[in-house]
Amino acid sequence: MAYNIGEAAKASGVSAKMIRHYESIGLTGEARRTEAGYRVYRDDDVRVLQFIHRGRALGFSLEQIRELLALWQDQHRASADVRALAYQHIHELERKIAEMEAMKRTLERLACSCAGDARSSCPILDDLAAPR
Repeated sequence: MAYNIGEAAKASGVSAKMIRHYESIGLTGEARRTEAGYRVYRDDDVRVLQFIHRGRALGFSLEQIRELLALWQDQHRASADVRALAYQHIHELERKIAEMEAMKRTLERLACSCAGDARSSCPILDDLAAPR
């Protein structure tokens, strides 16, 4: 089946703007064109876009997705390589979660120390303005 960019976007969950971006950075192959210059996508192209969409939903970076795509398209790949990449990403997510939990605790402490009344004194603003 052949898709125009809007149909490929709808089928893959990736916006037309991002499809063009992924093509421009070489994450996807260059789209085939009609004689009039319109992009044309096939089922395989849409599957690649769906793969990218799912990878982004799982928080993989574009570079990690580039690696995953290469592994996916390599019939001689070792699943250990895919697993290692997944665990690397899990560790990155754990680090980010810990950082966000620390930010949340700090903000909760600051919010609790703020009277929240008509006075202008505010420990939240004082903390933000404090030299580091």
